[in-house]
Amino acid sequence: MPAVHRPWVQAFVGLGANLGDAQASIQHALAGLQAVADTELIRASGLYRSPPWEADGPDYTNAVALLGTRLTAPDLLDALQALEQRAGRERPYPNAPRTLDLDLLLYGSASVQSARLTVPHPRLWQRAFVLVPLAELAPERVPAEALKAVAGQAVRRIFSL
Repeated sequence: MPAVHRPWVQAFVGLGANLGDAQASIQHALAGLQAVADTELIRASGLYRSPPWEADGPDYTNAVALLGTRLTAPDLLDALQALEQRAGRERPYPNAPRTLDLDLLLYGSASVQSARLTVPHPRLWQRAFVLVPLAELAPERVPAEALKAVAGQAVRRIFSL
């Protein structure tokens, strides 16, 4: 039976870390994304710093990556979770500090609702630390009113990739 070749889909992934060397964790994660089968890292935003969202702990370093992938959304989620595991991600309680957090934000124009995955990410439009770097990569995907709605949240660019 011949292999099925799926079309390329643009996917946006949010990256975050606030334990250990967070900037290095983001850089390693970007290299890891490039190594995912049937996936290409197209671009990454700069790095941003923001306080933890509804949690305690050190500030987060965040970024957004644009991928081209032939993986299905659930298969891409599996790859993201494998990268988190390799980075030592633990989930002791909701919003716990993290060595690495990878969220599938957008998968083409698809809407996915399952027990494991919701795309677009359910809190995408509530978080400046995601919308600001997403707007850097794809301003056409972030309405001005969405940025205005999160303008009061602290997020600042710290590094260009």
